[in-house]
This record gives sequence, C-alpha cells and structure tokens, in this order.
Amino acid sequence: MLKSTSLLSCLVCIFLLQGMVLSAQKDVDQLMLKKIHREVLLHGEVYQWLRGLSEGIGGRLAGSPESMEAVHYVHRILDTLGLDAVRDQPCIIPNYWTRGSVEKVIVQTDDGDVDLSCTTLGGSPSTPKGGLQAVVIEVQGLDDIERLGRDVIEGKIVFYNRPMDAGKIETFHAYGKAVDQRVFGPEMASKYGAAGCIVRSMTNVLDDVPHTGVTIFRDKVKPIPAMAISTRAADKLSALLRKGMYNVYMETHAENHGPVSSFNVLGEIKGSQHPENIIVVGGHLDAWDNGTGAHDDGAGIVQGIEVLYTFKRLGYQPKNTIRFVAFMNEENGSGGARAYADSAKQSTDFHLAAIESDAGGFTPRGFTYAADSSVLGAYKEQLESGIEAALCPFDIYVKAGGSGADIGPLKGQGALLFGLRPDPQRYFNFHHTAIDRIDAVNERELKMGAAAMTSLVYLLDNYLQRPDAANK
Repeated sequence: MLKSTSLLSCLVCIFLLQGMVLSAQKDVDQLMLKKIHREVLLHGEVYQWLRGLSEGIGGRLAGSPESMEAVHYVHRILDTLGLDAVRDQPCIIPNYWTRGSVEKVIVQTDDGDVDLSCTTLGGSPSTPKGGLQAVVIEVQGLDDIERLGRDVIEGKIVFYNRPMDAGKIETFHAYGKAVDQRVFGPEMASKYGAAGCIVRSMTNVLDDVPHTGVTIFRDKVKPIPAMAISTRAADKLSALLRKGMYNVYMETHAENHGPVSSFNVLGEIKGSQHPENIIVVGGHLDAWDNGTGAHDDGAGIVQGIEVLYTFKRLGYQPKNTIRFVAFMNEENGSGGARAYADSAKQSTDFHLAAIESDAGGFTPRGFTYAADSSVLGAYKEQLESGIEAALCPFDIYVKAGGSGADIGPLKGQGALLFGLRPDPQRYFNFHHTAIDRIDAVNERELKMGAAAMTSLVYLLDNYLQRPDAANK
C-alpha cells in the first residue's frame, strides 16, 4: 500500500512539474510576442522601405526595367541586415507585356462622343492602326457568349458587365466569383469572332478608377484587344445600351514581347539546429504598371523583410532556417513561383512552412492555412496544440483555408502553407489601379501585419515538427 501511495505521489509530482514547465513556456512565448510587436511598432522600417519601392521605383511589371530596379533595391536592403545569405534566383517571365501610351474607350452617340475611363488588360494586343470601331453588345458572363453564338457575337465588341457581389461579407470570394470575365472573357469572346472586349472593373466601389489585371488567351485563340472600364463608366455604358445599339471606339498600343529573364530575391538566417528545414516568408515583387503596387504587393515584400530584420534586432537565433523570398511575376505568369518550386524539388532541404502576404497592408486579422492531405492532419494537430492559442491574445486567428499563389507549388512537397489575412473590405478599392500608392497604406496597420507574421514564424520555429509522412 505504501509503495502504491509513493508511486501515485511521484506521478502527481511529474504531472504538476510538466504543467509548471508548460505554463512557464507559455509565459516566455507571450513575452516574446509582445517584444516582437513592440519592436516592429517602434523601430520597424517597413513604411520607409515601401516608400522607396512603390514611390521611388513605381510600377514594376515583370520583365520591365523597373522590375529589375526593384530586384536590385530589395537585394541592397537585404545586404544591410547581416543575413547569412542573400542571392538572386533566375527565373523566366513567360511574356513581357507593355501597355503603350494610348488607351481610349469612346461611345459614339447622336449627342456626341462619351469618353469612358479605361485601362488595358495585361496580355491584350494592340488595336489595329487607327483604332477599333464596332457595335458593342452587353453580356453578364461567359455563358452568355455560348448562348448568343457566333451569329450575334462576330465582329462586335463584347462588354462583360457582371459586378462583384456587394452582398458578400468576404470580398475575396466576391472577386473570385466575378474575375473569370476578366481573365477568360476576352478569350471566350474571341472564340466566337468578337473584334474586341470591354470588362467592368473588379471592385465594389462606384467610381471612375479602372482596374487592370491579366487576361489569358490559350489554345491558339486569336488575341483581341481587351480593356477594363471603371464601374461608373460601366453603368453609363449599360444605361446607353438600354436605349439602343451604339458603336464603341477602342484604342490601345499594348504589345506582347515574349519570354524574358528575371530574378527572385532570397535572403535567409540559417537555423541553429535544423538548417535543412526551411520556413519561407514573402510576397511578390512585381506590380501592375498603372500604379505603384503599394498594397499589391509592396506591402507583402516589406513585411517579409521585416520578419528577418526583427529577429536580427532582437538577437533571436532560429532553430530552422528562415528564408525571405521576393517572388517575381505573380501578376501575369508565375515564373518566379515555378522557378522557386523547381529549385526546392532539386534540393535536399525540406520546406516546413511558408507564409505569403498578398492581400494588402491593412490591419491583420489572422492566417489561413493549407497543406497536402497526406500531412494536413499532423500539422493541424500541432497548430491546435498551442500555436493558435498563443496568437489569440493578439487578436490573430489561425484557421484552415487558402494560402498564396507563389507558395502554392510547395504544397505537394509537404509544406504547411499560410496566407496573411488583413481586413479585406478596402483592398479592392485599390487593387490593380493607379491609386494603389503609398498614401493608401496606413503605417501602423502595415507594421501590425509584419508583427503578426514575425510572431507566427517564431511559434512555427519553436513548435512545428516535420510530420512522419513528410519525412518519408
């Protein structure tokens, strides 16, 4: 009986000791996360770096001279941080595209010409010399093209006018439901013989600001001139069409130049215990040329750099290798993402996790994550065992969902992928526009996003383990 009592007492002591250790570690983690936030908020350089990137360089569409200037700019910043390695990684841009100097969409009415605020879609060819003039026909989606058929569509300018659903709380879901008409609408119109295409801008805001973005022509479909008009211009054109048929004049001097070479930019702090395990942070370095890409995705670039900079300032030596990647060509080709993923496949390193910031520099709300089904369960268990709870006092959630376009190719290699999720309500006011500039970014909100990313990286570095399925 005495033996049993002693054993029970020992077990109780062990459990109490374990509880005390866990409680102490939680206190250490909370103190570190507070240090991270205070350091970033008081001494972070993200806003200054963003000013240099967005306003000093401007729009930097992949393949352009400005994009190469951005490569050099980021490389120079990384060189000043005392990192263990900084390098440029070659990649191929599938198609270097230039906008040209002329963009016009004009409705010709009996009362005179009506100019519509417009911008050319990335990948569009130029109009014929002297512009393009044709009858315009309004549709709501790609299905309408098939329903109307070649007899109605041929020779006309197709006008896609399906708005984003303002009733959806999640603006990215609304964008996803509407953006097919921009990405694939011109291609579908061309298949049925259309001469040109106009698309309503992807935003819930009613204004005169047009939004560009990529359009894709596949399967040997003849590229046709494709332009976006502002939401107010779209409503104006639609109102005119309800009165009858009108000719529209389009003119763009855009050009497709084919493949060119470029670079991703990488910088890292080597892990002290598991240097072969990689935790990636970053965003995409390219940005549409009509603005300066402050939110999309200058914010993600400088936030990723700030993660490494904060660790260096705090003297934190990670157990795993923390690597920043500035991906090139997310907007119109994903050449940088493919180059990085191909390099990762050939390496003996293991990508434990990757975090992408590509949703603007607004107040962070949390992170969503995804992983291959073979490892998702093991990762989910680890996240729920303490990482989620550690971020909760900072009003940061962690839940299943998507990640990011540039880190997506790492999914099949066993990595746990995260996307930073800032407040999304204003993002599509600025997305792909001339007003996506530094004055649209709040410095404190930008810093809060960087602090959230640094906090998550710290927790992953200390608690995330390679699942058995990924070690095979």
